[in-house]
Amino acid sequence: MIDVRDHGDVRELRLNRPPANALSPELLERLCAHVVSAPSEGARALVISGAGGMFTGGLDVPLLLRLDRAGMMAAWATFHGAMQTLATAAVPVVAAITGHSPGGGLVLALFCDHRVQARGAFKIGLNEVAVGIPLPRVIFAALRRQVGPRVAEELAVTGALLDPDAALKVGLVDELAPAEEVVDRAVAWCRQLLGAPPHAMRDTRTMARADLAALFAGLDAAAIAAELDRCWYAGEAQQTLAALVRRLTERR
Repeated sequence: MIDVRDHGDVRELRLNRPPANALSPELLERLCAHVVSAPSEGARALVISGAGGMFTGGLDVPLLLRLDRAGMMAAWATFHGAMQTLATAAVPVVAAITGHSPGGGLVLALFCDHRVQARGAFKIGLNEVAVGIPLPRVIFAALRRQVGPRVAEELAVTGALLDPDAALKVGLVDELAPAEEVVDRAVAWCRQLLGAPPHAMRDTRTMARADLAALFAGLDAAAIAAELDRCWYAGEAQQTLAALVRRLTERR
């Protein structure tokens, strides 16, 4: 599920869960474990990429719809835990967006330090509203931090999926690169950052990302359960998601 590749002291964590690297609870748990353990294993920065010409297709909706409430609560907590792990990572993390990145894929990227998007016929965005899910508050706050309030409102409410050039224009990603060079460019960005005096860089980075870390203050089990009810168990969401899964199944 996670392929580990070391580029010197920059570690690449490649999502590898065919066909779309969909974010299951198990995949997110493994990703978090690698992010937490990597610094003690010598990694000074991390790159998260995706295998098979895809970053990630987002949350594994067919799997999640089969879970009972307890299972879904655990999965929702794991998803929030992944966001928090990236927001508070001890070392810089770059999203090497190697292909499509709708929904949960962009969510992971928003909590990274930097985002390199592959050029090409790819789409990226938060399409939750388009599939019937109100956007979770923590995710909207991260989006607003990235692109500003007016653009965040437009992207979130419309559920727009953008091509790479449009995503760069609005600030959703930080740079573009040919698909075959995305990981190399992400590693190069890490190396440039690691060339700064380490204490000054670490201290300033922690200060700069304090607002992201603060989004999770007070986000206890009760708050996560309330968000689950608002976003996932609303009747409209369940109906729309079930219809989406039926369409996906019919295409196979």
